Amino acid sequence: MTGRLDDVPGGVQEAAPTTVEEVVRRRLSAALGGWRGMLDSAAPALAFLIGWLLTSDVLVSVGASVAVLLVALVVRAARRETVQHALSGILTTAVAAFIASRTGRAQDVFLPGILINAGLAVVFAASMVARWPVVGFVVGAVTEDPTGWRRDRGVLALCQKLTGLLLAGYVLRVAVQLPLYLAGPEHTTALAVAKLVLGWPLLALGVLVAGALLLRGRTPLQPEEDPAPRT
Repeated sequence: MTGRLDDVPGGVQEAAPTTVEEVVRRRLSAALGGWRGMLDSAAPALAFLIGWLLTSDVLVSVGASVAVLLVALVVRAARRETVQHALSGILTTAVAAFIASRTGRAQDVFLPGILINAGLAVVFAASMVARWPVVGFVVGAVTEDPTGWRRDRGVLALCQKLTGLLLAGYVLRVAVQLPLYLAGPEHTTALAVAKLVLGWPLLALGVLVAGALLLRGRTPLQPEEDPAPRT
């Protein structure tokens, strides 16, 4: 129902969403961690690039990335903010560091990220082909009707567009980074630059495009049914 208030971080309350577009905007923002989350994801890539340019040492460069992530983790914990994105970044970086330390090849630092993007691309593409776009489940989770959004052609089309937008980002990252990875260690710097450029800048562009799509729609959420009166 409209007029309810939802809790948000910091103890502040804001009005509950009344349209499908508003729901998707909020959920996508939460999933990305907002602008802070995107910056947290970009900082390690920048730290690696600087470390690599200065030392050409894979362990030093990875260490710089981990140090930046640890600082972000401490800052978020001190401010009592979610540490989800910092923790996921540390896990990914740790796996990348382990692989690179075992193989001795600097470009292997980027392999987990390439594989993750490729896997997500397959999942998102399959969901669109099946006409069960991933973003639709965001709507279903809020409306408490996991499949109801598919009965509305307008909502289904919106979810297809947004899923396709996210898919394009995954495909672009793989299309650019995979050839650089396969080209050998002499392209490590170019690979680091590509990861940085195709990280938060591309994500920010996607958010802006998604926001433009969502602002044009006013699809009402299905109102909640009032409980039957007791007799």
